[in-house]
Amino acid sequence: MKRLRIIAPLTAAVLALTGCAMAGNAGTGPATLDPSAKPEGSITVWSWDAAATSLKRLAGEYQSAHPGTTVKVVDVGYDNAYDKLSVGLQAGTGLPDVVTMETDHTPGYLSQFPKGFVDLTPIVGSKKADFDPSKWAASTDKTGAIRAVPWDSGTVGLFYRSDYLQKAGVEPASLGTWDELVSAGERIKAATGHTLITADVATGGLFQMLLQQQGQGLFDAKGDITVATPQAVAALRLEKELNDKGLLKSVKGWDARVTSAKNGDSAVTPEAVWWIATLTGEAAELSGKYGVTELPAFADGGARTSNSGGSGLAVPAQSKNPQLAASFVAFALADTGNQVSMMKQDGLFPSYLPALKDPFFSTPDPYFGDQKVYTLFAEQTAKIPAITYTADNAKASDIVGAAVSASVLGGKDPEAALQDAARQIATATGRSIAG
Repeated sequence: MKRLRIIAPLTAAVLALTGCAMAGNAGTGPATLDPSAKPEGSITVWSWDAAATSLKRLAGEYQSAHPGTTVKVVDVGYDNAYDKLSVGLQAGTGLPDVVTMETDHTPGYLSQFPKGFVDLTPIVGSKKADFDPSKWAASTDKTGAIRAVPWDSGTVGLFYRSDYLQKAGVEPASLGTWDELVSAGERIKAATGHTLITADVATGGLFQMLLQQQGQGLFDAKGDITVATPQAVAALRLEKELNDKGLLKSVKGWDARVTSAKNGDSAVTPEAVWWIATLTGEAAELSGKYGVTELPAFADGGARTSNSGGSGLAVPAQSKNPQLAASFVAFALADTGNQVSMMKQDGLFPSYLPALKDPFFSTPDPYFGDQKVYTLFAEQTAKIPAITYTADNAKASDIVGAAVSASVLGGKDPEAALQDAARQIATATGRSIAG
């Protein structure tokens, strides 16, 4: 489900709407849930694409297990979802009982509308240790209350063309650090003529992936700007080095990335687990030519994964039946069987860690030479570094994307480019630059 995983910035219209409602407008505020209450009545759920398909199937199963309940799932479409959510939160009316939100959007909404969503702690708070910690952190508010339940994780690994590595005499196990991968990339290019990595540089997506791998986002826990820290400079220097050495193929847009993979332009792709579905669906002819290993670390002993994408379910304070809404959310997302079914049928990789122990995730995949590819991602999900998101993430991402392009493609010194970006973000948001 590409749209659930490929994160797009909020539109200017949505930002304008949410930006003028920093205090939130949720009427009398969210209800307090009773974990012992019997769910009854009806609810409406908003989602889109494969996520909506999954929830419609689970809605029928929930209703069968809970007589006297009705769960209606509406596919509102990705392009409309955030406009509708922002307008509803601003107006204090018009929202359903359950909404889908992507992980990077969630903290901004929680910050801007602190009374806009129900505290789900009474229902799922005891299961904190069972969820991807990076997703749980992004779904809690300043008080520590869980306001959205994590759904799917974009756990990152390193996909590689096994035939290219073999021709260059490169063992996947030797790619433990980024320095080792860059060195291997030079050998691969000499032996095969192919670049190492294809990336859409202008989005800043690869840069932010590398930054989170080091345990940092665009802001710190205090909300200060962290785009010019040593970790950020290291990430941008790496990306610029790849380009300067002729190891990076720059493309624009999702379709161009997929086409590049089908054409075999580059040897490796640092990407989330959902790239498996992209490859098997869009490049079936490359079956047997791919493998997966952990993301290279920045230093020995460092994190070997990151995150790209994912979402969760939240209950707006406007819900007419928050008790049933919360019960359905827990049924869908805090249940091993249901999470595994969504993975098998819709490709939604669970944030719910117990589900990752299911035998399905240790099944050999013939596309990857019978490698147990999901096992690797299952093992790394609990290790994804948690980072801080703010209401200004979308605005900062646009500025950072321009800075990354200026450095990687324009030759600007990485440190200078990021310092300029930090100052621009400070001007645009009124936030302080981290010391």
